[in-house]
Amino acid sequence: MALLGVGVFTVALIVFGRSDLGTEFEAEALTWLQQRQAARTLADAGSSTELNALDASWGDLNAVDRATAADPAKLSRQQASVAKWLSHRYRVAPEPVSRLVQEAWRMGHREKLEPTLILAVMAIESGFNPFAQSAVGAQGLMQVMTRVHDAKYEVFGGNHAAFDPVTNLRVGVQVLKECITRAGGSLEGGLRRYVGATNLTDDGGYANKVLAEHKYLHQIAQGLSVPVTAHLPSPTVAPEAPATGQRNTRLALR
Repeated sequence: MALLGVGVFTVALIVFGRSDLGTEFEAEALTWLQQRQAARTLADAGSSTELNALDASWGDLNAVDRATAADPAKLSRQQASVAKWLSHRYRVAPEPVSRLVQEAWRMGHREKLEPTLILAVMAIESGFNPFAQSAVGAQGLMQVMTRVHDAKYEVFGGNHAAFDPVTNLRVGVQVLKECITRAGGSLEGGLRRYVGATNLTDDGGYANKVLAEHKYLHQIAQGLSVPVTAHLPSPTVAPEAPATGQRNTRLALR
């Protein structure tokens, strides 16, 4: 629009015989336009600098250190095979699953539990969703009842740590180990306790599902081939509570 106005005014001056004024006006107009363009360029550069500064203020170079992830290529052959299978079966990224597989192996060695059992519990409980929560308060990867086991989270900074995948795994393994010990070392009995079906005649098929997934994962770790679509036992209908009136609310929601 500025150029159009300048052009019209210049033509008018020339038509009316004042070509000298037209030439002078053209020179001044050109200088004004050049200054305007320079000012706009500086303003754009300033906006870009402010935007870059804003991006930097939102950034956090330490975020990668907090990410629950590991390079699958750095896992042992056994662990890598298990992580790859779980990634495909539950449609989750291989990097976070790899980190959880590593931790399951570490905790399994520490607590004398099969790593594949720990991963099987995780798979059946939450499908590897670290933010899962049941209607009765079972939370995280291993669906630990946070309000019941809040003391176990104190060393991790409090109950909100239940949604940290590695922390939930560690606490869940402690609970699982206690349940198996109280069941006299029986995996099936320990799983029934873990799901809260101690006082029920049936656990709704929970223990069978975990043990079946445990078997598949153990086979994968041994180098055998198991399809990612391998079926789990169909759950049974949760039975009514015994005469004492006790009933596990976790199981009732399965």
